[in-house]
Amino acid sequence: MEKRVPLSEKEIFDITRLNQLLQSAIPYVKPIQSITRFPGGYSNLTYSIQTENQHFVMRMAPPGANIKSAHDMEREYKVLQLLKPHFSQVPEPILYATDISITGASFYIMEQLDGIILRAYNAPKMNLSVAQFEACAKRLMETLAALHAIDIEKTQLVQLGKPEGYVTRQVEGWIKRYYAAETDNIDAMNQVATWLKLYQPKEQAPTFLHNDFKYDNIVFSTDLTKVMGVLDWEMATVGDPLMDLGAMLAYWFEADEEPIFKQYNCTWLPGNLTRAELIDYYRNLTKRDLSDINFYYVFGLFKNAVIAQQIYHRYKQGFSSDERFGALLPMIQLLGTKALKASSKN
Repeated sequence: MEKRVPLSEKEIFDITRLNQLLQSAIPYVKPIQSITRFPGGYSNLTYSIQTENQHFVMRMAPPGANIKSAHDMEREYKVLQLLKPHFSQVPEPILYATDISITGASFYIMEQLDGIILRAYNAPKMNLSVAQFEACAKRLMETLAALHAIDIEKTQLVQLGKPEGYVTRQVEGWIKRYYAAETDNIDAMNQVATWLKLYQPKEQAPTFLHNDFKYDNIVFSTDLTKVMGVLDWEMATVGDPLMDLGAMLAYWFEADEEPIFKQYNCTWLPGNLTRAELIDYYRNLTKRDLSDINFYYVFGLFKNAVIAQQIYHRYKQGFSSDERFGALLPMIQLLGTKALKASSKN
């Protein structure tokens, strides 16, 4: 069961209107009994809506947020609508609403998937066997491979991105974001930024990308034998599939790596595949040429460092008083160092 917290005093929802919307979409649904929020996350807000006979999930942008890209609820809802017929492991989208008088922002409601999400805070306490974690890692890769196997030209998914030049745009965009948020001169980050511009590989044929594929966004069955669904499609697009794989590898830390990263995931626990094993497994599933996968891994590490740098920059400017954000600099430096070391393997 995922953690949930009561609504704050500022989270005032029009329950009557929410009931009307739900009943117009699902005639047999019972009145709402409770709404709670899933804590965590740094972008869109996620709520659990409980009725007498069903559970739903509501996603909305933070009130006052710019609706472009990651905060665009209409786009995220459209992704689910277009993807569901071709990829069963997504929640069923139910309704999208633009009336901000109901919740304070546009939002959508989808089915709630029941199961287990393996996170840093719960997985170490579950005492999973080596065989269970190995199976989970393989189911994860099989799900990613299945997503990348969708023939996007035969679907409307192709309209959700601009695949030509995707890698170049991503590299240039994240380098630009880094220097816009730079607070300290980190030589490793400078060197990696230069390397990424110089050594971009030929892009692979485009597929549909999740763009944040990791354990935190995967719902496993309660017995951990299969993937029930993939969550958080806010960054989904069309492009080189190895960008998806590289990003996942950059989140995937192993048992012998720096302890600082173990607080963010559970991939280091016994039984999980190594990054090299994940690459081999994906290669066997997809038959793709992964000779340039190191570039995508380096970019994934760089991107993670930039995200942390942006949060740290906001802290330094006084926009956040959260002391956790003030302690991010060593992690940014370490990610830069890891990316630089990995780049030397090319």
